[in-house]
Amino acid sequence: MQIIEFQRRLSNYPVFSLRDIKKIIPDFSYRQLDRWEKRGYLRKLKQEYYCLAERETTQSFLLYTANKIYSPSYISLEKALKFYGFIPEEIFQITSVSAKKTANFLTSVGDFSYRHIKPSLFFGYRLLDFGKQKILMAEPEKAVLDYLYLHPRLRTADDFLEMRMNRKEFSGQIDCEKFKNYLAAFQNKSLARRVEIFLSAIQND
Repeated sequence: MQIIEFQRRLSNYPVFSLRDIKKIIPDFSYRQLDRWEKRGYLRKLKQEYYCLAERETTQSFLLYTANKIYSPSYISLEKALKFYGFIPEEIFQITSVSAKKTANFLTSVGDFSYRHIKPSLFFGYRLLDFGKQKILMAEPEKAVLDYLYLHPRLRTADDFLEMRMNRKEFSGQIDCEKFKNYLAAFQNKSLARRVEIFLSAIQND
């Protein structure tokens, strides 16, 4: 197969796995991938995952890549907080949560971090359009709760003020009823107490 034909048939796949290739091109020889990578036509992102070298590494591409190379997962924690304008810092690492074990992957296109959450907490995400694909992104309420849940050392008002949460963005985007229901789903009394302190701190700042 010629690279031009391969590029055409994989054009709707921002990131593709060996399984994706086999599904689209059943008789494909994987040995070609190494040759094309050496010639600069492909980028290897992780074991068994590739993208076309011509693919522009936009923010949306990086978010989609995070979902694709370690699934099931969704964007959350610092990256989601920045996405919603809740925190001022630039977040270069793509942070996600996953029902799989905690993992980190430093790839040719970016740094991807995944924190484990138990399967019962794998909820509260929305689907964002990315061409013909979808990006799984934590809802604002879940992004905040995931962050607090996975950072148990944040306990005092001063700790929460150091997050420099944008009160206007938080108030404008957080659905209070949904936030309360999501918090209840964690079934975690310690988290509930810390959330109470967190809300008091950012509302009185």
